[in-house]
Amino acid sequence: MLEEFKLFIESVENPVMQALYASLFTWGVTALGAAFVFFFKSMNRAIFDGMLGFTGGVMVAASFWSLLSPAIEMSGGEGFTKVIPSALGFMGGALFLYGLDKVMPHLHINFKKDEAEGVKTEWHRSTLLVLAITLHNIPEGLAIGVIFGGAAVGFEGATIGGAVALAIGIGIQNFPEGIAISMPLRRQGLSRWKSFNYGQLSAIVEPIAAVLGAWAVMAFQPILPYALAFAAGAMIYVVVEEVIPETQRDRFTDIAVLGFIGGFIVMMMLDVALG
Repeated sequence: MLEEFKLFIESVENPVMQALYASLFTWGVTALGAAFVFFFKSMNRAIFDGMLGFTGGVMVAASFWSLLSPAIEMSGGEGFTKVIPSALGFMGGALFLYGLDKVMPHLHINFKKDEAEGVKTEWHRSTLLVLAITLHNIPEGLAIGVIFGGAAVGFEGATIGGAVALAIGIGIQNFPEGIAISMPLRRQGLSRWKSFNYGQLSAIVEPIAAVLGAWAVMAFQPILPYALAFAAGAMIYVVVEEVIPETQRDRFTDIAVLGFIGGFIVMMMLDVALG
């Protein structure tokens, strides 16, 4: 099935459309996870924390194998000169998410309403939860678009196989994300349909960010190493600032760590096998 998906993406000639289709896949997997709310109202906390840990592991592995490593590989020069574009891009991505984190009102999944971050607002808890996952999804969509754009213009280290591997890995970790947003909303009293809609809509930014990322790299090719590292920095910021703290709020921290290790292994194997 993975090979069929790869062949389908390769059959599409326009790289922007490749990025769009790949990100629509990740959005669809988010919706699939959110659909669990039609069958369950809550989830065992140990399983929940394990899935969040898995999400973090996939994101960290993708940040290195699919983004940072190719960014360094395609940069010119030797020694410190070779790594400067990646270092600058990585810092830029982290600072970008830091800025959004301080401005956009949002609430992490396992946190109380008075622990909301960003600009103070009276928005409902459900809205803040959706915004937190939406913030999480921006760098994921950007990463997909950037690497598809890089593969299209023939940069060494950026391949269609690697882009597909990244999309599949992000899609896999989007499944628990869909569950993670729809279940809490359902517990707060929202209908199953509203909980599902909010859950799947949290990933709508991924196709938008993917298309913008692919277009930007193709229009301004020299920015590719910076763009890849930018996406990596944004993803690592999300993992450290959001995902990991959410898994440390209960007694199942060991399960979350094992989930993280599992996610890292899965993403690493996908990148090596398909990239």
